[in-house]
Amino acid sequence: MKRLFSLFVTLFAVTYLFAQETTNAIATDSLDTSYKEDQFYFGVSYNALSKMPKGMSQNGFSSGFHLGIIKDMPINKKRNWAIGIGLGYATNSINQNLKISENPSGGYTYELLTSSQFTKNKFSQHLVELPFEIRWRTSTASTYKFWRVYTGVKFGYVFASNTKFKDSNGQIKNNNIEDFERLQYGLTLSAGYDSWNAYLYYSLNPVFKKEAQLSNENLDVSIFKVGIMFYLL
Repeated sequence: MKRLFSLFVTLFAVTYLFAQETTNAIATDSLDTSYKEDQFYFGVSYNALSKMPKGMSQNGFSSGFHLGIIKDMPINKKRNWAIGIGLGYATNSINQNLKISENPSGGYTYELLTSSQFTKNKFSQHLVELPFEIRWRTSTASTYKFWRVYTGVKFGYVFASNTKFKDSNGQIKNNNIEDFERLQYGLTLSAGYDSWNAYLYYSLNPVFKKEAQLSNENLDVSIFKVGIMFYLL
């Protein structure tokens, strides 16, 4: 995961230099002092867990969904640099082999399974998100296809969660898992041309609270997302 984080930083540095060069090369267009860009977004991602304990693994496809609105606030005369502050909704669905069971006396137990012990095992989260972005683009008031690089931080609040476990004996569901960290936050990067934009999210805090332990050790797992983001006016 350290390599992924280094790649994230390197990619941002390269795209920033590219942005600087491209900005200088763009001819001045007739300025519309009121136009803004990309105020709605939606996207899908693949969710990968990092810092998993020995024996823990993912299986199947772990997906994420993102939808929201961002207030675009240009900060220069050309309006190709801006700050974005938004509000959105997201889901995380993680298929893996960590069984989360609720104790009758309170709290949860955690157990690693083999693939032969279950047919479905996942946890899901629903979040309210607050993205904050620094935005660069080659757009003008009359250009609808352009390059963009948006980077920043995203805060998420887990307002609902559940687990689903299924084996030959039936299915078990648990709702609103108290051991999940309610506040999630991480670094974001979106870069691309026109409608298609690569999206990266690197979590800066763990998924679980310190109370969640496996073999008397903290479950210090975090999420790394890679996907596609779409923006609309």
